Amino acid sequence: MVNWLDGANPQAGGAEIHLHEVFGRLAARGHRVTVLASGWPGAPGRDHADGMEIHRVGSRYTFPIHARRHYRTVLRPQGFDVIVEDLNKVPLFTPSWDTVPVVALVHHLFGRTAFREASLPVALATVLLERPIPRVFRGCPVVAVSESTRDDLVRRGLRAGDIHVIPNGVDLERYRPDPALPRFPEPTLLYLGRLKRYKRVDLLLDALVQMRAAGVRARLLVGGRGDDRERLERRVRRLGLEDRVRFLGFVPEEEKLDLLRRAWVHLLTSPREGWGIVNLEAAACGTPTVASDSPGLRDSVRDGVSGFLVPHGDVPALAGRIRQLLKDGALRERLGQGARDFARGFGWDASARSMEALLVRVARLPGRQ
Repeated sequence: MVNWLDGANPQAGGAEIHLHEVFGRLAARGHRVTVLASGWPGAPGRDHADGMEIHRVGSRYTFPIHARRHYRTVLRPQGFDVIVEDLNKVPLFTPSWDTVPVVALVHHLFGRTAFREASLPVALATVLLERPIPRVFRGCPVVAVSESTRDDLVRRGLRAGDIHVIPNGVDLERYRPDPALPRFPEPTLLYLGRLKRYKRVDLLLDALVQMRAAGVRARLLVGGRGDDRERLERRVRRLGLEDRVRFLGFVPEEEKLDLLRRAWVHLLTSPREGWGIVNLEAAACGTPTVASDSPGLRDSVRDGVSGFLVPHGDVPALAGRIRQLLKDGALRERLGQGARDFARGFGWDASARSMEALLVRVARLPGRQ
């Protein structure tokens, strides 16, 4: 399993949750799973987690250089049946590494959204390196985590027949309502995720300003860390929202669960996601989500059932839906129950079984080395 990050990396996100939930389950079912990922200052080069052996080489930016060499000199002699490359970051083009069958796993590709997050040279390199994906991975089985991702891959030139949609899941035993834990006494909105420019947390701040003008009082809790925090904090001060926005920083798992259970509404307004795992986690806790109607998010939020979708970047529509949910307790309750029912259709066990079935088929392809 070639993944830029593993779950212990300080920059880990939804792709790494998927890595550990799905491939950790495969390890528990008796498969030998080795993860090749990048390191960070102080990280051990070898590790174990969830039954998987983890090899860390290079850094976030030098990983492609070191990964190929490490595979050829250290890992290839172990005789793997399948290589799974997660295309969540810049592709490493693993079909050129070996004759071992390759499966591409795609949460989402950045495309032009890279220019919103990275410097011009890095964004340009990302876009250019994504262009050969249809050619390099042609004929390889591809796993997309949502129909939105599948559609994007087909538009980019991958063959529809090669793409298998295996949705992300949620731990339904862990993420569930707790009747003993009431909602916050004051109207509380929640964002949980990395603080990156492309996540568009600034749209939530602009919505708060419009709600304040309409006389609706609510607070926003922002959980997570990232390099956009300083800019967002400056924006909060400029908009005069210091009394309504609280940055929580890194949120441990137990606190995350409490926040999802106690918040009135969960929010996510990025222009593109592979899926939006946190939307499903909120849903499993009975908390409705208001999200952008963008690729990935429209797969993990059922409009009018588990929450609301609004046109991406439409702040009046965003503020209006949030205001509607805060004012109408019966609506919140109905969508919260709808969210819980929706989440029951997704579980990591099912995702892992589907992944296992595909990998077993790939490993038995004629000509496997």
